[in-house]
Amino acid sequence: MPGRHVTDQQMRLFMTLRQNHSVPVAAAKAGLSTASGYRLQSNPTLPSQKKIGRSRRRPDPLADIFNAEVVPLLQSSPGLRPVAIWEELLRRHPDLGTGIRRTLERRIRAWRAEHGPAQEVMFRQVHVPGKMGLSDFTDMAKLGVTVAEEPLDHRLYHFRLAYSGFEHAHVVLGGESYVALAEGLQNALWSLGGAPEEHRTDSLSAAFKNLERSAEADLTERVDALCRHYGMTPSRNTKGVAHENGSIEGPHGHLKRAIEDALIMRGSRNFEDLQAYRRFIDELIGRINARNAKRIDVERASLSPLPARRTTDHEETIVRVTSSGGFLLKKVFYTVPSRLIGHQLRVRLYDDRLELFLGSTLLSELPRGRAAPGGSHGHVVNYHHVIHSLRRKPMALMGLVYRDQLFPRQAFRDMFALLLEQTSDREACRTMVDLLALAHDRNCEADLAAQIDEDLRQNRLPDTAALRTLFAPKPDSLPGVEVQLASLSSYDRLLGNDTTAEEVAA
Repeated sequence: MPGRHVTDQQMRLFMTLRQNHSVPVAAAKAGLSTASGYRLQSNPTLPSQKKIGRSRRRPDPLADIFNAEVVPLLQSSPGLRPVAIWEELLRRHPDLGTGIRRTLERRIRAWRAEHGPAQEVMFRQVHVPGKMGLSDFTDMAKLGVTVAEEPLDHRLYHFRLAYSGFEHAHVVLGGESYVALAEGLQNALWSLGGAPEEHRTDSLSAAFKNLERSAEADLTERVDALCRHYGMTPSRNTKGVAHENGSIEGPHGHLKRAIEDALIMRGSRNFEDLQAYRRFIDELIGRINARNAKRIDVERASLSPLPARRTTDHEETIVRVTSSGGFLLKKVFYTVPSRLIGHQLRVRLYDDRLELFLGSTLLSELPRGRAAPGGSHGHVVNYHHVIHSLRRKPMALMGLVYRDQLFPRQAFRDMFALLLEQTSDREACRTMVDLLALAHDRNCEADLAAQIDEDLRQNRLPDTAALRTLFAPKPDSLPGVEVQLASLSSYDRLLGNDTTAEEVAA
């Protein structure tokens, strides 16, 4: 057609048709003019083979520089970035101008492809059903998840089967540790219903951080014992070589992007409590596994059966409750009921909680605290444990080490700051202890915090007498108790003395 170039496909079609048709007919069927048909018949070279390479339209600015200066740099320092070489050339030759950067980068890339060092080759593996399970931790800070409007500093323990893609994720509040690994791995295996032949982790360098050599050996032995309990062979990839754990490192990114998308669709990144966030993660993982249900069923048939019971997924230690009404564990101070002062408690330490035992009796559970990033001690304080003593010594609140953690809600903290600003220290401590005692006695912490917030909005001090009246039990809610006095003669019968007054007189 006029104004259009003949393509290789048209020419091949023309030459094929020419075997059975005349030039005009073959040209018409190939979409060519008759003149083009005769021209192609006389010179059967493909159009793409007739093109002559375009020569440079301007002088090469690197003609005298690349081989003389750039190549020696590339040979002596193979890892040198092109941008660093570009900056060095501008320093040596200011007249070059910044426009050579892309030209230099393309020239370096071409030189490295032809003369550069050999690169590491990734060998794709054939995955066998029931063979390999992988574990790793991934940080979730960038997602901005909050619980009760407070930022949630957490990680995800991520387990995956290499063949079927079965996944399990467990929210971890602390760092990488044996407790987090043991709890997450066992939850994954029991939800799966079987165990693979081999379990692979990274080098667990984060879990080993700041541990003594003996503690590192003990942690390694505990991880190996955990794998043996489920009949798995433990293995680890080379430290710093993430691609050896590639069957889970890559899915980390897919999972985090799926969580990010689900948070956007949800419309909020805030959750009522930690359990609500964990349900959100479980539901998302369930949908992912549902898409791989057929492969998971195939692999499940090749898994080893689970043992009769789980093994330990906690650390256990002994602590003594001090006269401060609590104990110190891993740089965190925990309060307990004061009746336990002087007793030794057996503590089971989980990732998110502590279980307290007196002998073999489970006393209570406490949320697990974490030391501050700077190394200062943390505090997990319950004002119910110490309010009876604060009533007798309210001024102890003024310099209390864990004062900020003692207040159960932000409203109490803000009110104490207002009291210190507008009253004396003694009056501020006494009023604040009265408020905490009222919340303890009447079990009205949330409603009392709402009243305090209203006082703060109006910049007024709380009226403790009015608050006691407001939160006093309603008269109609109190049970009616009728007391009937017994006659004195009933006491005589109780004592077995049946002698009457007349008999005594006789």
